Amino acid sequence: MSSYKKGAVFPSESRSFTDDRTGARIIQLTAHPSINHHLYFLTSSFTPDEQAVIFASYRSGETNYYKAEFPEGDIRQLTDEPGIHGYSGIISPDGSGLLYTAGDSVKTVDLASLVTRTLAQYPDGQLGELSISADRTALVAAMKQGVHSYITVTQIDGSGGKSIFECPRTIIHPQFHPSDPNLIEYAQDPAPRMWTIRRDGTDNTCLYEHDNSEFIVHETFLGDKDLIFVVWPYALKRMHIDTTKITTISDFNAWHIAANATGDTVLCDTVHPDLGLQLVDVTTGERKTLCHPHSSCSGSQWKKDRYALAEDWQAAADEKEKSLSWMEMKVDTVYGPQWTHPHPSYSWTENWVVYTSDVSGHSQVYAVEVGK
Repeated sequence: MSSYKKGAVFPSESRSFTDDRTGARIIQLTAHPSINHHLYFLTSSFTPDEQAVIFASYRSGETNYYKAEFPEGDIRQLTDEPGIHGYSGIISPDGSGLLYTAGDSVKTVDLASLVTRTLAQYPDGQLGELSISADRTALVAAMKQGVHSYITVTQIDGSGGKSIFECPRTIIHPQFHPSDPNLIEYAQDPAPRMWTIRRDGTDNTCLYEHDNSEFIVHETFLGDKDLIFVVWPYALKRMHIDTTKITTISDFNAWHIAANATGDTVLCDTVHPDLGLQLVDVTTGERKTLCHPHSSCSGSQWKKDRYALAEDWQAAADEKEKSLSWMEMKVDTVYGPQWTHPHPSYSWTENWVVYTSDVSGHSQVYAVEVGK
């Protein structure tokens, strides 16, 4: 009988070492010979008290969530069900629960009792990662249903959810504004990429008209007034949400990006070339290397400066790789697999950064101390 089940407790896999080039203290939290990765890079994988890290693992043969005591201690299995989206999880603001998607459902599991509840169900849909509203009442997620994509908004109290927008193009990475609970930013794929919409589905607006030759990715908020985004692989840029004025923060190959709470620093990983995790001063554009994850950073499209077209997906298929949707990442060699990307994200105090690396041969979860 398998030892993997909700509530199962496993011994610590933690070890500590220093980065061989920056001297930063690093704690490896997982060591199981399977795919292990932290949550989506726009949310903290640390609990608010920073006593534990939530991560997804395939160690049981399918995706489930686990909680590892930090900096070392037992690992506890939180879920035991099929269809979990391993990048969908978001820890509730009070730290009591983990909100996530599984197939067509938005769910929550209490981190103490492990009681699971379904907050909303969208029959025949496939839901992506979650983002929580500033008033802590709602969750937004992209959904694929049939040939169309949707934006869904689910009430955290379990009173229901609905699709607020339907689109024939792919919708990815919707996120609530950090202070306006009624504003959502999201991406359409391919170009033009950056859009906003109100929580009730009105005022759908394209922020920047561009074509597939301008490879814009990984947009997110920088404080209340700006978006930051990457023009791959050339520059990290910012856009004022109201005026849509665009300025360059720094000319380098910033990849997955996340801003700190004050909006004066951007955290990112890099590839082609791999410069390690970077801390970028928003005002000056100056950079500091935090550590070197040495991950494989897979994905053929990241060697190019345009979005993937049909020919790129066909080339991957010709290499005996089945091209799947953005939420079925196991064999996507065009943009992933995602768990080979570091995807750095801050802890709540910003004293730690968590990332994923497959430098050991399997993707594992690490935390690096930021220091002063």
